[in-house]
Amino acid sequence: MFSTVEVNATFYRRFKDQTYLNWRERAPSHFRYVLKAPKWITHRKYLLGVEKDIEDFSRSAALLEDRLGLILLQVAPITPYDPERLKRALLAFSDPKMVAIEFRHKKWFTGEIKDLLRSLGAIFCTADSPKTRLSDWVTSDMAYIRLHGRQQWYSHNYTDQELVEIADLATKMTVQGAEKVYIFFNNDFEGYAPQNALSLQKILRGR
Repeated sequence: MFSTVEVNATFYRRFKDQTYLNWRERAPSHFRYVLKAPKWITHRKYLLGVEKDIEDFSRSAALLEDRLGLILLQVAPITPYDPERLKRALLAFSDPKMVAIEFRHKKWFTGEIKDLLRSLGAIFCTADSPKTRLSDWVTSDMAYIRLHGRQQWYSHNYTDQELVEIADLATKMTVQGAEKVYIFFNNDFEGYAPQNALSLQKILRGR
């Protein structure tokens, strides 16, 4: 049905090595996990002095081997605008090209940041929410769309027209150089995410 999943649980807690090994064993060969970086990196230390934390998390993520798709790094809204801090954090990962960055404040949407992500090959994550609208930035050969809900956080049921708009954006991203586009629905309070994802798949397959 779906070829990937975004694991938010890694944001909240640590998991034993065996858990990652079990995830890998249970996934078919084409399946990919996206792991959200821990909150102590992004929402406790705000990317400052986190090299060791990132190294530890990266070691755990590597246990997934070829089932690891990407790592999602969500920059907390109160994180100071500091491109060098962001750069140091991205370079702490074994491969910055495997990291997607979701900014939770508009101060980060600058040409300087776009150029930084491009220089490292890091992936810009565009998010749809009551506070943000989707952007067509493409900074890598991959793109990432995160759908929290347009009218309400986590509980908005996307309309057919809104899903067409999302499909249009994904298509535009491929034209701009994205060879793969990850799309996740995070509107799960009312259980809308699976149906919205299936509907979007149908639209995209029809093109």
